[in-house]
Amino acid sequence: MRLLTAALLASTLSAATVDGIAIHRTITGTGPQTVILVHRWACDETVWSEQVAALAGKYRVVTLDLPGHGKSGSPQDGKFTMELFARAIEAVRAEVEADRIVLVGHSMGTPVIVQYARAYPARVTGLVFVDGRVTFGPKGPSKFNRQQWLGEDGRKNRERMIAGMYTPNTKPALQTRIRDMVMATTDVGAAGAMEAYHDPSIWKNEILSVPVLAIYAERSAAGQREYMPDHFRHMEYHEVDAGHFLMLEKPEEFNRLLLAFLAQLK
Repeated sequence: MRLLTAALLASTLSAATVDGIAIHRTITGTGPQTVILVHRWACDETVWSEQVAALAGKYRVVTLDLPGHGKSGSPQDGKFTMELFARAIEAVRAEVEADRIVLVGHSMGTPVIVQYARAYPARVTGLVFVDGRVTFGPKGPSKFNRQQWLGEDGRKNRERMIAGMYTPNTKPALQTRIRDMVMATTDVGAAGAMEAYHDPSIWKNEILSVPVLAIYAERSAAGQREYMPDHFRHMEYHEVDAGHFLMLEKPEEFNRLLLAFLAQLK
């Protein structure tokens, strides 16, 4: 029993670091293929609670907290970038000794995993976009105002943003859970990650040949269907009747799509 308990605890310990920042991760399952799940802005690894058990029967599943989120540390200078987030994933990949990985990214996690695929293409078997933006068009993202995400005003802006991501069918208990998770993120982490997201240099119009599964909420503004086919040449696209946190609202449908995609990869 003690050995079993020790093994379970070891699966949650943080060993990966990037620039001296400890990166929290959890490993579940022992399958030959490794799937790394990447959360959105101001969230943490628990946003994937409905996916881990469904995947772990066939795959090694790794959830992590990006720098400035959850149980991971933050850069001392308070500077967050998509490149830092990508290197955090790479540190976890190296630590778990996975040769190649499938990356699943929700919302801000989508440009994070695209950034990883740019930097480490030989490590990527497939990408899964979950209601995440892949372009801001030729004008790029709007100018970032850091003060908008700090202090009491920043917390109010967070609450307003999250409140707009549900549908009338989103259960109140789930809304509360999501709100609590988002509001638990520090000002430094929330503002820094939002600034990284608005960095114009990360929004490139390149073409990626890696297999992509795109799962979006119906009528989602992030589902840029006219843009995607020309830039992600091996992509399948699906919509789910749910809000932005579709993997929590409709886990059975989401997991079915994800498992079918993973089964096709080699």
